[in-house]
Amino acid sequence: MTASPLFDFSSPAPDAPDDWRSVDDPVMGGVSESEFVAGEDHAVFTGTVSLDRGGGFASVRAPDGSYDLSGHAGLHLRLRGDGKHYWFTVYTEAGRSVSYRTSLAPPTEWTTLEVPFDTLTPYRRGTEVPDAPSFAPAQVRTMGFLIADEQDGPFRLEVAWIRAGLAPSA
Repeated sequence: MTASPLFDFSSPAPDAPDDWRSVDDPVMGGVSESEFVAGEDHAVFTGTVSLDRGGGFASVRAPDGSYDLSGHAGLHLRLRGDGKHYWFTVYTEAGRSVSYRTSLAPPTEWTTLEVPFDTLTPYRRGTEVPDAPSFAPAQVRTMGFLIADEQDGPFRLEVAWIRAGLAPSA
């Protein structure tokens, strides 16, 4: 199955990272901050996580939309990390306030990671939700990246592209 581009920040006519929005811990009183900005042939999720005032997370999300990924079993992410741990998050219509996420540890050199949909675990506000609705690939409304888990300090995750591309198993 051919990969279907969802977001491409590396092409001659790249997607605009400034269409993505940050959702950081100030929503609950913290002081972490992040942004998603254009780099050279990629986008950069960057900022500072602070544990002050009960905080400790920063995230960025793609524009809300209708992303029907029902013909795929997962995604490919082209990333370069900074040695920190991140989460890839997906929100669906069925899950409402639940994010479906998987852990990422991208190396410090460019690599393509696979995210099979069956590795996505439902969470609400940092807590696993075992009775959440099953992940619904046909109902994806946004996706993004999250850094949390008491990783105090600056961070930098570079993103070249996100593609739907894992074929469903027979």
